[in-house]
Amino acid sequence: MVSKGIRKGNLRFVFTRSGASRVLLAGDFNQWKPLPMRKQKDGSFVANLDLRPGTHEYKFIVDGQWTVDPDNSAWALNPYGTLNSVAVVE
Repeated sequence: MVSKGIRKGNLRFVFTRSGASRVLLAGDFNQWKPLPMRKQKDGSFVANLDLRPGTHEYKFIVDGQWTVDPDNSAWALNPYGTLNSVAVVE
């Protein structure tokens, strides 16, 4: 799930599927280099990022498996024939 943060341009990425032991975030905003997400007490994983305005594509890497955001239905086809999740910063 992606939600707007307190500051303009800040996005909060949240992965909530239970049973995950490690979740990373990769996207065009970090040249697809996986960024560790912080595990919360409720078992979810969170990352807060300040991003420039525009459309950004991203994926979660859950226990080594690349996956789209299950709570975000905005997707784009990537060059590998799979989907990326899409977030928009105004």
